Amino acid sequence: MPTGRTHDRITLTSLPVVGGSTLWVSHSTRLTLIVCASFLFSGLMFGPDLDIYSCQFRRWGWLRWLWLPYQKLLRHRSLFSHGPVIGTLFRLLYLAIWLLLLGSIGLSVAIYSRQVAWDWRSGIELAKRYVQQYPFEGLALLIGLELGAMSHYLSDWGGSVYKRLKQSLTLKSKR
Repeated sequence: MPTGRTHDRITLTSLPVVGGSTLWVSHSTRLTLIVCASFLFSGLMFGPDLDIYSCQFRRWGWLRWLWLPYQKLLRHRSLFSHGPVIGTLFRLLYLAIWLLLLGSIGLSVAIYSRQVAWDWRSGIELAKRYVQQYPFEGLALLIGLELGAMSHYLSDWGGSVYKRLKQSLTLKSKR
């Protein structure tokens, strides 16, 4: 399997291809920037190896504790961590739960101390409006996150195939 450094190199060297392809397809610098930023975030911090003590995990710094339950919940290279599309969606759902939980606590404190007037219905309506108003930006974000994770899956898969092929050739040469 490739090391964390190798995964980082693959992410960084793939960025121009991802950016150029996105710009060619979308003709939009804004969407290209969103895809590239989310690709980098996914490849360097939000990728499949958050299920182990990895470079990606360590990059979360003092927030890495957020990923400890995730690591306990999943075994390494499970479908929910390394599965195409499913792994990215599961990590997004996991992070969204934490953001909602911590955001709700912070909001409750602000409301209780009367520093913020908040109506949940208005907040939900605002979120719906953003989703409706920026559908292509949301899709670009998801595509970038998945492409960043996909570079990881593909390099793991390529490393496994190479290792099996090498073992197979070594066994044949010994016969």
